Amino acid sequence: MISDREFFRNFGFELEIEPAEADFFIEASPARSFLGAEFQVLEVPGHCPGSLCFFSRKDNLLVGGDVLFASGVGRWDLPGGDADLLFSGIHEKLFPLGDAVTVLPGHGPPTKIGTERQTNPFVSEQSD
Repeated sequence: MISDREFFRNFGFELEIEPAEADFFIEASPARSFLGAEFQVLEVPGHCPGSLCFFSRKDNLLVGGDVLFASGVGRWDLPGGDADLLFSGIHEKLFPLGDAVTVLPGHGPPTKIGTERQTNPFVSEQSD
Protein backbone atom coordinates (compact mmCIF):
# COMPACT_ATOMS: atom_id res chain seq x y z
CA MET A 1 0.00 0.00 0.00
CA ILE A 2 2.85 2.41 0.74
CA SER A 3 4.33 2.02 -2.72
CA ASP A 4 1.09 2.56 -4.67
CA ARG A 5 0.16 6.24 -5.07
CA GLU A 6 -3.35 5.28 -6.25
CA PHE A 7 -4.18 2.64 -3.60
CA PHE A 8 -6.39 4.85 -1.42
CA ARG A 9 -7.73 6.86 -4.36
CA ASN A 10 -9.06 3.62 -5.86
CA PHE A 11 -11.29 3.40 -2.77
CA GLY A 12 -12.54 6.97 -3.00
CA PHE A 13 -10.11 8.62 -0.58
CA GLU A 14 -8.65 11.88 -1.87
CA LEU A 15 -5.25 11.45 -0.24
CA GLU A 16 -1.91 12.60 -1.63
CA ILE A 17 0.44 9.74 -0.84
CA GLU A 18 4.12 9.97 -1.65
CA PRO A 19 5.08 6.40 -2.65
CA ALA A 20 7.72 4.74 -0.51
CA GLU A 21 9.62 1.49 -0.78
CA ALA A 22 10.14 -0.61 2.35
CA ASP A 23 13.74 -1.27 3.35
CA PHE A 24 12.72 -4.77 4.46
CA PHE A 25 9.61 -6.79 5.27
CA ILE A 26 8.78 -8.48 8.55
CA GLU A 27 7.06 -11.83 8.15
CA ALA A 28 5.42 -14.27 10.55
CA SER A 29 8.09 -16.08 12.52
CA PRO A 30 8.27 -18.20 15.67
CA ALA A 31 11.17 -16.07 16.93
CA ARG A 32 12.62 -12.76 15.85
CA SER A 33 14.87 -10.38 17.74
CA PHE A 34 14.15 -6.65 17.73
CA LEU A 35 16.79 -4.55 19.51
CA GLY A 36 17.60 -7.51 21.76
CA ALA A 37 14.01 -8.41 22.65
CA GLU A 38 12.68 -11.75 21.42
CA PHE A 39 9.21 -11.86 19.83
CA GLN A 40 7.03 -14.33 18.00
CA VAL A 41 5.65 -12.53 14.96
CA LEU A 42 2.04 -13.40 14.17
CA GLU A 43 0.33 -12.39 10.94
CA VAL A 44 -3.29 -11.52 11.75
CA PRO A 45 -4.79 -9.85 8.69
CA GLY A 46 -8.28 -8.44 8.55
CA HIS A 47 -7.79 -4.89 9.77
CA CYS A 48 -5.43 -4.54 6.82
CA PRO A 49 -3.43 -6.96 4.67
CA GLY A 50 -0.31 -8.21 6.40
CA SER A 51 -1.26 -6.91 9.85
CA LEU A 52 1.22 -8.18 12.44
CA CYS A 53 1.19 -8.77 16.20
CA PHE A 54 4.31 -9.25 18.31
CA PHE A 55 4.24 -11.70 21.23
CA SER A 56 6.84 -11.81 24.00
CA ARG A 57 6.44 -15.16 25.71
CA LYS A 58 8.98 -14.14 28.35
CA ASP A 59 6.92 -11.09 29.33
CA ASN A 60 3.50 -12.63 28.58
CA LEU A 61 2.86 -9.55 26.44
CA LEU A 62 1.25 -9.04 23.03
CA VAL A 63 1.82 -5.85 21.07
CA GLY A 64 -1.41 -6.14 19.14
CA GLY A 65 -1.59 -3.07 16.92
CA ASP A 66 -5.05 -2.53 15.48
CA VAL A 67 -6.19 -6.15 15.80
CA LEU A 68 -7.64 -6.57 19.30
CA PHE A 69 -8.75 -3.82 21.69
CA ALA A 70 -10.43 -3.70 25.08
CA SER A 71 -14.04 -4.49 24.10
CA GLY A 72 -13.30 -4.03 20.40
CA VAL A 73 -11.35 -5.03 17.33
CA GLY A 74 -9.69 -3.17 14.49
CA ARG A 75 -11.83 -1.74 11.71
CA TRP A 76 -12.33 -4.05 8.75
CA ASP A 77 -14.28 -1.66 6.54
CA LEU A 78 -11.26 0.21 5.17
CA PRO A 79 -9.38 -0.76 1.99
CA GLY A 80 -8.03 -4.29 2.29
CA GLY A 81 -10.03 -5.08 5.44
CA ASP A 82 -11.81 -8.43 5.93
CA ALA A 83 -13.99 -9.19 8.97
CA ASP A 84 -13.81 -12.98 8.59
CA LEU A 85 -10.00 -12.95 8.46
CA LEU A 86 -9.82 -10.62 11.46
CA PHE A 87 -12.17 -12.64 13.66
CA SER A 88 -10.69 -16.02 12.71
CA GLY A 89 -7.15 -14.71 13.25
CA ILE A 90 -8.02 -13.54 16.75
CA HIS A 91 -9.60 -16.91 17.59
CA GLU A 92 -6.91 -19.07 15.95
CA LYS A 93 -3.73 -17.10 16.65
CA LEU A 94 -4.27 -14.80 19.64
CA PHE A 95 -6.65 -16.67 21.96
CA PRO A 96 -4.34 -19.74 22.12
CA LEU A 97 -1.56 -17.54 23.58
CA GLY A 98 -3.36 -17.74 26.93
CA ASP A 99 -5.82 -15.81 29.05
CA ALA A 100 -3.14 -14.17 31.21
CA VAL A 101 -1.43 -12.47 28.24
CA THR A 102 -1.57 -8.67 28.43
CA VAL A 103 -2.50 -7.00 25.14
CA LEU A 104 -1.10 -3.58 24.30
CA PRO A 105 -3.40 -2.38 21.51
CA GLY A 106 -2.70 0.36 19.01
CA HIS A 107 -5.33 2.53 20.73
CA GLY A 108 -6.88 2.59 24.18
CA PRO A 109 -6.07 0.82 27.42
CA PRO A 110 -4.28 -2.51 27.84
CA THR A 111 -6.42 -5.60 28.27
CA LYS A 112 -6.02 -9.35 28.79
CA ILE A 113 -6.76 -12.06 26.27
CA GLY A 114 -8.95 -13.83 28.84
CA THR A 115 -11.03 -10.70 29.36
CA GLU A 116 -11.59 -10.32 25.63
CA ARG A 117 -12.34 -14.02 25.20
CA GLN A 118 -15.13 -13.68 27.76
CA THR A 119 -16.51 -10.18 27.20
CA ASN A 120 -15.53 -8.69 23.83
CA PRO A 121 -18.79 -8.35 21.86
CA PHE A 122 -17.01 -8.99 18.54
CA VAL A 123 -15.04 -12.14 19.37
CA SER A 124 -16.05 -13.46 22.79
CA GLU A 125 -16.83 -17.11 23.15
CA GLN A 126 -20.14 -15.94 24.66
CA SER A 127 -21.19 -14.63 21.21
CA ASP A 128 -20.11 -17.74 19.24
